[in-house]
Amino acid sequence: MIDHSHSSEKGKRLQSVVMSAVVVCVLSVFGGAAMIGQTAAPATTTPGNAPTSTPAKPPASAHDGFELPTLGNMWMTLALAPESYAIESDIVRAGHSALRITLRPHDVFMAGRGGDADNERDELIEAYPWTTRKNVPYEVSWSMYLPQDFPIVPVRLVVAQWWEYCRSSDLPCSNDSPVLAVRYIGGELLITQDLNHLYNVLYREKRDLRGRWLDLRFQVKFTPESTGFVRAWLDGKQVVDFAGATSNPENATTGYGPPVFLPFKMGLYRNVMPEPMTIYFDEYRKTVMEEK
Repeated sequence: MIDHSHSSEKGKRLQSVVMSAVVVCVLSVFGGAAMIGQTAAPATTTPGNAPTSTPAKPPASAHDGFELPTLGNMWMTLALAPESYAIESDIVRAGHSALRITLRPHDVFMAGRGGDADNERDELIEAYPWTTRKNVPYEVSWSMYLPQDFPIVPVRLVVAQWWEYCRSSDLPCSNDSPVLAVRYIGGELLITQDLNHLYNVLYREKRDLRGRWLDLRFQVKFTPESTGFVRAWLDGKQVVDFAGATSNPENATTGYGPPVFLPFKMGLYRNVMPEPMTIYFDEYRKTVMEEK
């Protein structure tokens, strides 16, 4: 069953925008010298514009404390409205500044499809060479802050997610929800998984997150095999310890195939509603883990 309980993350136009961002990211893996100051041989591409060669090894670590006046090149902004984000210094987890994202009605709007609700988003997407890869273990952490006036409403809201790259909007995978997501719905914090159209709640807690920083840390390895894992900590307390498949199998039924990327996104993604929402992010870190 697809995630109809939270109006699953679908829609042809949504897929087009997100896939455009990911295609740019994927192409950067091989030919993005202008973006990252590296040289690479041209990649062989499929009709869906996805390179078929193997990407270079990901960097061992990355950190963004949002201390520069603008976003760095580790982020793509194709899923952010131009006036939706800013580096600010009033609400900060560490250092001198943090990132503020404000989602307003119809920012990066996508019409629903097949009975799904219309949706809107303002999200950062990780760019090459930081893109999450299959079969690579990572530790990823960040802090987020919801202001006191943040609306508590029973509306689908995703604040962070890993979305498995689908090569074409014509493939079955184009309708899929994120394989791993952090949601905040009606005052309830959820960590969810969606594989093979099966929605699974790994953690849920009724909690008012407003007016304080929340520190999140994940250890993840995305694979369709039993060697995958998801471990999660909130404010230093472990709340998830999952072992097993963490990405979808690659075959004609699912539509997934190489290259397998799972871009990380953070921001605000919700069903359409008239009220704006604001969220703050700080101290993003990502490390390739040593497997024991």
